[in-house]
Amino acid sequence: MKNLLYLAVSFCVLSVSTSCVSTNQLTMNAVQPAPVPIPNDVQNIGIINRSLPSEGHKTIDQIDKILSVEGKNLDKHGAEAAVVALQDELIAEGRFENIVNIENETELQKGVGVLPATLTWSQVEALCDKYAVDVIFSLAYYDTDTKVDYKLTTIEYPNSLGIKLPIPGHEVTLRTLIKNGWRVYDPKSKLILDEYSFNENIVGVGKGINPIEAVKTVINRKEAVVEHSKNIGNAYARRIRPYSRRVTRNYFVKGTDNFVVAKRRAQTGDWDGAAKLWESELNNHDEKVAGRAYYNMAISNEINGDLDKAVEYASKSYSDYRNSEALRYLDILRYRQRQNRELNRQVSK
Repeated sequence: MKNLLYLAVSFCVLSVSTSCVSTNQLTMNAVQPAPVPIPNDVQNIGIINRSLPSEGHKTIDQIDKILSVEGKNLDKHGAEAAVVALQDELIAEGRFENIVNIENETELQKGVGVLPATLTWSQVEALCDKYAVDVIFSLAYYDTDTKVDYKLTTIEYPNSLGIKLPIPGHEVTLRTLIKNGWRVYDPKSKLILDEYSFNENIVGVGKGINPIEAVKTVINRKEAVVEHSKNIGNAYARRIRPYSRRVTRNYFVKGTDNFVVAKRRAQTGDWDGAAKLWESELNNHDEKVAGRAYYNMAISNEINGDLDKAVEYASKSYSDYRNSEALRYLDILRYRQRQNRELNRQVSK
């Protein structure tokens, strides 16, 4: 897992065109700890679907009455699809011994469109004992809400001879909002490891001779909700994984001829070659040049994954040569050190 700690530097270096500017900007990938830190000793996961289709579901007019019957099924099938996708993704992760889909615990289900009260720790412990699991993933709520808009339009409709002619009609747009929320319970530490809510939108359009017929032509609505719900479950499972994000750094490109040449080497991706030139300027009699060289060596070591060495160089750049940029950079490096310690804890067995 050591490679997870290294920074992959982009081939793209963002050049600053203004001649008086003394720095260039680079972008790189930094590996971050998983948003949901599952303890390493956890081997068995339980997943519970606490959602129930809400009663009093969206019955405003005749169109909504049609959608209401389908709506409860959308909630049921969508929530089930999200849970199964979460289970499949956790199995594919290969980290856990057993993934259990906890069913038939109807007394723990809620039919609301917001995060319900948390499970009590006695309830969580009872579930863990009953199903022989260590941690509980909970789909705390799942709800679909469909809004209807329609407008007059022209449609083609066959006459008695089967010839399609343009006639006045209606176009209906169905906007279905999928609302869902998740929690992760760790009974050993008695901590809720995660509490996360997010929404997805699905839009469908249909046409007909009247609004009701137009609604009926919106095909594959259920399939679209189920497919989006699978993506929701997959995405939530990925919250237990470390991930990469793009970060930017500035490095000095002016001071001596070596900085100018090093800039060109960096622009071609030869960071080691650039570092050799920066290193040669560490003992420059000009404090400003030496401070920049130490700063750039800190950048080089961060690129190579040695954050401790990067901190050492940045510290000297500021303390010995009064480079103010180095002090700001130190805060970034120390934050990354804390992140890497957490990352090491997550990936080590």
